[in-house]
Amino acid sequence: MALENPVPGGGARPPQPCVLVIFGGDGDLAWRKLLPAVYNLNVDGVLPSHFAVVCFGLPSTEAAKNAADPDAYIRERAKDGIQRFSRQPLEPGHWEDFARSLFFVPGSFGDAAAYEKLKARLKTIEAQFGVPGSRVYYLAVPPFLVAASVTHLRDAGLVSRPDEQTAFSRVIVEKPIGRDLKSAREVIRNVAAAFAERQTYRIDHYLGKETVQNLLVLRFANSIFEPLWNQKYIDHVQITVAEEEGVSQFDDEGRMISSRVGYYEGVGALRDMVQNHMLQVLCIVAMEPPHSLEPDVVRDAKVNVLHCLRPMRPGTVKENVVRAQYIEGFEYGRRVKGYRHEVRQYFEEFVKKPIPPEAVHSTTETYVALRAFVDNWRWAGVPFYLRTGKRLPKRASEVAIQFKEVPQVLFNANPETPLEPTVLTLRVQPEEGLAMRLVSKLPGPKVRMYPVKMEFNYVSAFGRSSPEAYERLILDVMAGDATNFMRADAVEAAWKFVMPILENWERERARDLPEYQCGTWGPIEADRLIERDCRTWRTL
Repeated sequence: MALENPVPGGGARPPQPCVLVIFGGDGDLAWRKLLPAVYNLNVDGVLPSHFAVVCFGLPSTEAAKNAADPDAYIRERAKDGIQRFSRQPLEPGHWEDFARSLFFVPGSFGDAAAYEKLKARLKTIEAQFGVPGSRVYYLAVPPFLVAASVTHLRDAGLVSRPDEQTAFSRVIVEKPIGRDLKSAREVIRNVAAAFAERQTYRIDHYLGKETVQNLLVLRFANSIFEPLWNQKYIDHVQITVAEEEGVSQFDDEGRMISSRVGYYEGVGALRDMVQNHMLQVLCIVAMEPPHSLEPDVVRDAKVNVLHCLRPMRPGTVKENVVRAQYIEGFEYGRRVKGYRHEVRQYFEEFVKKPIPPEAVHSTTETYVALRAFVDNWRWAGVPFYLRTGKRLPKRASEVAIQFKEVPQVLFNANPETPLEPTVLTLRVQPEEGLAMRLVSKLPGPKVRMYPVKMEFNYVSAFGRSSPEAYERLILDVMAGDATNFMRADAVEAAWKFVMPILENWERERARDLPEYQCGTWGPIEADRLIERDCRTWRTL
């Protein structure tokens, strides 16, 4: 059987011996997420016995450029990231075991000679660690570098055929996959010129979060939920991704110490969060039961949801979508700057470059709320409300399933004091778990009712924190399990849904967006969006 063939069961296949090659291995994503994730897998003892990590790319600092020993440099860089961001503490024994298998090959992604150097180093490392030539390439690079990276990998002979029995090549492509449908198709074509679809893993870290994965188990392993999971019993669904931080971070004197303005400006919340993370979560909530857990069967079910999304027509965008931008406000009693101020400071002080004309009065949205419908038999007429924003009061992500109200008889007979509806909430972060809000009788001789919660928390139930999303997903790639990764058709279907919104915004070219103060839950226009349907946003 070819190594790329999936195994039913979702994660049942063990990870295979390989070298993980991280493009951009000295970058921010590798430092904060990827290297700590691999370290945690090493601590947990789930990595294959024959395994190594090679970081590849241009050094990010002068210290890195001048390092006499690149391997020693990347090990210190990884150690710093693990101490700061790892969910498990750095322990000498585990660290030494991990560090000995970590290497750095400096080189430019556009330099063919650098790939020959990488090729030679890989052969040496594979011989040292007994790896049979199998490699996972993690492209932690901006979209414009993807084409050069995969082309040079192919031309250097670093990509094996997908049907080879002795070794495999797999590539992980980070989001964003393009910035619109046209550019997404271009990225897909570029990757396909070097890697077959079954070798390609388009990563969305939200799909690796424990609670998101638990959605499938909750629905299809408990007989109580699936019979109620339809338009007959569910009133609406709310999916929220709230971020407390803004695009930039400042010190106590107001100096910018880090910023994502360079990436975020011109991208915005719709592209950054809705097109990938939130639509993927919606698909898991709304999908039909798959007939097996084979990766493509599960992914077929999710893609079908995207195909059933009611298209946004030019005349319906305004009534279904709200965008906004944060302005100056307060968080924890301190004054916080607005987004446009951050953009100006980023160019004037942080990178010391002229402000692009289009950024002077930036219309990049930092908040989006929208109403979507899945037009099929199961969900006909049930609205899905999605909202995401930066500089909101707290960091929280959840999926809330609100069931229909009971009839206005018996305990709900008084229209002036209606009973609160039953709500099933799945918390994705920060405290992973689920809760169900029910109505119960207060103790005492009188019949008085009060909403109560039945709660489940991962830490309290299992005595330890859940693995980070990147840990699970990296392990899945090494095992050849593509269940939690986006296929090319899913990427295109998601872009097709959001493109009418982007095109409508481009036609409007509105300079004055709705605004919301930092530390609030968004603009009043978002409240009106849901209140028109006689509903309200949940308080998180």
